[in-house]
Amino acid sequence: SLPYQQAIARHLNCLNEDSKTTRKRALEAIKRETIDKGLSSGVLQEVFTCLLKSLLKCLSDPMERCRETAIHMLGDFIRCVPQPEDSLPYLMPALTQRLGGKEILEPAEELRLSMVEVLTLTVEVCGRHLAPYLDDMMKILQRTIVDPFPDVKRESCKCTVHFAKSVPEHFHMQAESLVKPLMQTVSHQHSRVRVSTIEATGAVIQYGTGKNVDDVLSHLAQRLFDDSPQVRKAVTVVVGDWLLHLRDRYSYFHKLIPLLLSSLSDDIPEIRYLLYRTGALWEQENEDDLKDKMDFLLTPPDLYPAGVARPGLGCRELVVRNLSNLLPALARDVVDWVAGTRVKTAQLLYALLLHAEDHCTQHLQLLLSTLYRACNDPESDVVTNCLRSAKLLGTFVSPEVFLKLLLVHLETPSSSSPHTPLMVLAAVLGGCSRELLKPHLQKIADTLVQPDVCQEYQQLLSCVDVLLSVCEKDCCSVSLQLLQVLVTVQSLSTEPHVVSLCKVQGLATVADLYRQHMDQLLQWLSASQKTWTSYSPQRLQLQVIATQSGPVIGEFLPLLMPLLQNCLDPERDPEMRLHIFTMLSKLLLDATHTLDSQGRFCEHLDVFLLELLLPNLVWKAGRTAAAIRTSALCCLLALLQGGAIPPSQLLAVEERLSPQVLSALEEDSQLSRLLACRSLSTLLKLIGPSLRPDALNNIYPEVLKRLDDSSEEVRGVALRALGLWLASLGKDYNSQLYSQHLEVLFQQLLLHLDDPDSRVQDTVLEVLKTGSGVHPALLKQEVEGVRDKQRTPVYCDQLLQHIHSLRKDTCTVVCFLL
Repeated sequence: SLPYQQAIARHLNCLNEDSKTTRKRALEAIKRETIDKGLSSGVLQEVFTCLLKSLLKCLSDPMERCRETAIHMLGDFIRCVPQPEDSLPYLMPALTQRLGGKEILEPAEELRLSMVEVLTLTVEVCGRHLAPYLDDMMKILQRTIVDPFPDVKRESCKCTVHFAKSVPEHFHMQAESLVKPLMQTVSHQHSRVRVSTIEATGAVIQYGTGKNVDDVLSHLAQRLFDDSPQVRKAVTVVVGDWLLHLRDRYSYFHKLIPLLLSSLSDDIPEIRYLLYRTGALWEQENEDDLKDKMDFLLTPPDLYPAGVARPGLGCRELVVRNLSNLLPALARDVVDWVAGTRVKTAQLLYALLLHAEDHCTQHLQLLLSTLYRACNDPESDVVTNCLRSAKLLGTFVSPEVFLKLLLVHLETPSSSSPHTPLMVLAAVLGGCSRELLKPHLQKIADTLVQPDVCQEYQQLLSCVDVLLSVCEKDCCSVSLQLLQVLVTVQSLSTEPHVVSLCKVQGLATVADLYRQHMDQLLQWLSASQKTWTSYSPQRLQLQVIATQSGPVIGEFLPLLMPLLQNCLDPERDPEMRLHIFTMLSKLLLDATHTLDSQGRFCEHLDVFLLELLLPNLVWKAGRTAAAIRTSALCCLLALLQGGAIPPSQLLAVEERLSPQVLSALEEDSQLSRLLACRSLSTLLKLIGPSLRPDALNNIYPEVLKRLDDSSEEVRGVALRALGLWLASLGKDYNSQLYSQHLEVLFQQLLLHLDDPDSRVQDTVLEVLKTGSGVHPALLKQEVEGVRDKQRTPVYCDQLLQHIHSLRKDTCTVVCFLL
């Protein structure tokens, strides 16, 4: 090698020149004379020994190109010489000076990367010879792992992995010093940097003391939320390796298994497969311990989730052995303040139960309390995954066991989340089998129907739906309780839900279902009716039963009437009475298909009118009392128009009914006055000709007052009522005897014949035409007396013509008879 040393001697001297160009040319010449000529490894070893100090000195050269050439030459020599470890006493201190100080001496990012690449190459080729330089390596890696240049970070992580594997017997002594810089880098914005950092973390923990697992687990757990599949895969691979090879790994199983189980919910199949691979390897390592279970635990449980592959025995056994340590941590994280953590924990819970199978029975109390809290989460993904977990409990745990705990929680619900036990119960029942549930149906139904439980209608409905779908015809034994629950549900919602209960019992209509249980339902409501208020659910339940049962309600009037009589007592809650009257109005408008479906309502009419309606029409001060009177008038009008009251019975109560209706004509409420006018009109239609003259004469003065009402609608209805009144004057009414009453009426009507509103004038004209048949001479006299005073005498002329034609027709008839 002497000729080559002589050939580069002059170039070595030039490296000390002040000229940058000279130094650069000297380095390039040395490279051409050595590396580029393809010398043998032995010659290169001698040349490298000769050049090493000069090249390392060039690492501090002010010219970037000189430093770059020197770094590349160092890498080439280390790669080619047979004994690169001979350079370590000089190379490592130089690299430590440039890369491992408190401040970065190399300003160029690309050159820092090249130096770290040379360091990685040195680790690869020198291996265990680097053991004496453990301190220098750690100083360098601590700085370069957090280097601002992402590529330097990645290369440093790669170097860390190689170094840990090269000197494992020494690396563990200072491995802890790399944990902090790695955790600073693990959340870097570049996904490739995060992957490299996770792999380096795996090596540092694997070949370290193992005491820093807790320091890195939380950071790795956060990477399971990473958007990059490669990052999530790296976490799964690293944790799987720890599970198999980490020192003292059994102490950390309960912390590592959740990270692996979380990968089961990953979108990437390859990542999900890594857990099963890890479990299979662990199963092989522990084959002797698992031999009996491998032979006998091959059949999955009944009702195992469809489309879900059963985890291998190794995975299941890993979970079961650590279940008591896993669940408390999971119960804590499921209410974490970070939404993403709660979602991931809920997914983990499902995976955990899928592996634990029937072993979760002994932890049922903790699992249920965890599910109650989690099902109250505002995040829908958390609730969905927890309900999936609850369904697994129904699959793996006996109903006799879970109902003892669940039903107690239903009867004493938490004030903060009273609905969550019902949600969990519905999900658990959905995972159970018909045969196992059948002996417990009565107990479940009796609990659901309790007043304290019947509050959350959506969850109640879910429970009933699950029972009907799972148990089908077996539900006939608890049909009454389920109907009570469904009535409660419908009282809190707007949609009917009893159709499914009809189907499982083979009933053709909803009415058939109510007919089967109406007696018991009304007794059920009557038991608590003395305590009802407007806020009582029983009031809503009565409304549902009465309106949804259709004609069936008319078959049970003897039970219904006492209930209504108590509810409509004038001393009871006004708002409740208002709601009851509204319900009755709807029923009475279609009485033939509801209350009077059997034609028996007339038997209860006296009680209904005299004890339910009329006491609520008595005037009392206050807006609330006025609202009650309005609702009672509405109910009365529905009764009169719905056809439930025969004219003969109406005539019998007219003396008590009319005064209340007439007094309502003076109400402050426009609606009340309107309803009173319409009620009088309907009353006159039904029994007007049958009324005594005195009764008729008591009506028209009050109606006449409404012709000056502020409401045009009330005026119109009042005029029509007067027309009906005149039409009701039959042969028993002596027009000559009661001419003064007719005179007053005609005079008042003629005044309104001059009303500014032409529609009122037309209506008045028609009413007077009706009156012309009662006493034509009197009417003609009154018309002629006011004709000249009218602004629109044309109406008077028309009325006179009508009277004349009427009298002419009468004379013709008389002549014909003679």
